[in-house]
Amino acid sequence: MIMSNLLTLDPWSLHPQLARDTIVIGDLALSRLLVVNDANWPWLLLVPRRQGASEIIDLDEVERAQLMTELARVARALKEVSACDKLNVAALGNVVPQLHVHVIARRSGDAGWPKPIWGATPPLPHDPRELDRFVTAIKRKVWITAEDS
Repeated sequence: MIMSNLLTLDPWSLHPQLARDTIVIGDLALSRLLVVNDANWPWLLLVPRRQGASEIIDLDEVERAQLMTELARVARALKEVSACDKLNVAALGNVVPQLHVHVIARRSGDAGWPKPIWGATPPLPHDPRELDRFVTAIKRKVWITAEDS
């Protein structure tokens, strides 16, 4: 049995830490797209809906290609919506073992620049109206419709 079959025997669920720390934007073909509850940065997560996946190499070849396609689409949308100077993309998993890819818009001079954002500043709650505008713009750019959310 190949790895991808092993990964999909159990139903997929979002890791509790990710569920606490994010807001669901919607689902792409492979991944759930989330926005992180921290207004310091325009910060998205892609979480492939594959039970047991903790590394990109846990996905089969087709799923890895799909993840890269979704990552490019989401990164392009975030860059356009945020007008950032630089994108940070990372799949770390040191705290949350479930495979997830961070896509973070950075600006020179932001609170953590040029270092990584983790621990740079306490999380800042989102303004509900600004968050709604941001999520709507991202959905439009990555082709998530109401039935996908």
